[in-house]
Amino acid sequence: MNATSSLLCQIDAGIAWVRLNRPDQRNALDIPSLQALQRLLTELDADPAVRVLVLSGNGRSFCAGADLAEWAEAEARGALESYGWTETAHAMMTCLHNLNKPTIAAINGTAVGAGMDLTLCCDFRIAAQSARFKAGYTSMAYSPDAGASWHLPRLIGSEQAKRLLFLDELWGSERALASGLVSEVCADEQLLSVAGELAARLASGPTFAFAQTKQLMRDGAQRSLAEQLRAELAAGLLCGRSTDGDEALRAAMEKRTPHFIGR
Repeated sequence: MNATSSLLCQIDAGIAWVRLNRPDQRNALDIPSLQALQRLLTELDADPAVRVLVLSGNGRSFCAGADLAEWAEAEARGALESYGWTETAHAMMTCLHNLNKPTIAAINGTAVGAGMDLTLCCDFRIAAQSARFKAGYTSMAYSPDAGASWHLPRLIGSEQAKRLLFLDELWGSERALASGLVSEVCADEQLLSVAGELAARLASGPTFAFAQTKQLMRDGAQRSLAEQLRAELAAGLLCGRSTDGDEALRAAMEKRTPHFIGR
């Protein structure tokens, strides 16, 4: 297991297990931890041994959002608008959202503010029964600043997004599941095994095709149907020419399970 002061990472059977590791601060995101996470994500995305990523938090919380101690220190020295947290968070969130490989948020405990936004950048969200979600912005007289205003309407609809953001309600795991904020809820002690089962299924799949599919879905909102169909054609040609595409066809002809390598 590789470790930094703010992150833990272990790669096993194609799965990168990444844990936020500031449990005494409820895994709050300060600038150094944001930068470290972005560097790690970039390395994992480029590593052919990694086929899927699982993100969770060490300790009782997933992530408490921005580090308020760092925020208060910046305000005390008159640098609140220029100390760089927002720009650093935006770069990291964009990196996670644009990752080529499938990503799973295994949400233990509370996910607040930018911590909730971190889960929204992942492809799949699995919540422990004890998980709690809170936007955290309007209670501090702030508006969303790390992607919630973009992700939430797409995930749960405009009215539910406004309820979560405007009223700053604390949503439990079952409310999150009912709204579509997460796709699965499990017992706390089963969280990592459930996330691991999904990760293993994804890791054994055609990850090159997953990457093409992710890009199509990311870019599709900006296109007309005709434009999207042309993009699908181009992506399909890439998939068909890939090693995995050849393997899928051979396996179908030979009536066996395909073995994909992600190329």
